Amino acid sequence: MRGLVHDASKLLEPEKTTFDTCTLKLKSMAYGSAEYKAALDELKPALDHHYANNSHHPEHYPNGIEGMSLFDVMEMFMDWKAATERMKNGGDIRRSLEINTERFKIDRQLATILVNTIREMGW
Repeated sequence: MRGLVHDASKLLEPEKTTFDTCTLKLKSMAYGSAEYKAALDELKPALDHHYANNSHHPEHYPNGIEGMSLFDVMEMFMDWKAATERMKNGGDIRRSLEINTERFKIDRQLATILVNTIREMGW
């Protein structure tokens, strides 16, 4: 069911128009770059709505990842992998995890599990 409804809010306003416009721009940027962060400012109203309506984003919870279930974490991680594939130069899930470990204050144990998963998946 989560796969069927994953990010469905992007298909409706107030997200659709903004995401349709900005997604093309983001594809040409490196994740975590200054340019990428500036583009997120343009997306902020749509992102705020998106995070409020999609529990696989740490921003959905007042306490971030600590508020998530294992299903949320798995969906978030797969979302990160898919996002890296849309980024400039194909992205890099390992680099994305490094950035997100700092950004979302992921503890060492969970970060290690995610690194192990990257290795096991052959990414």
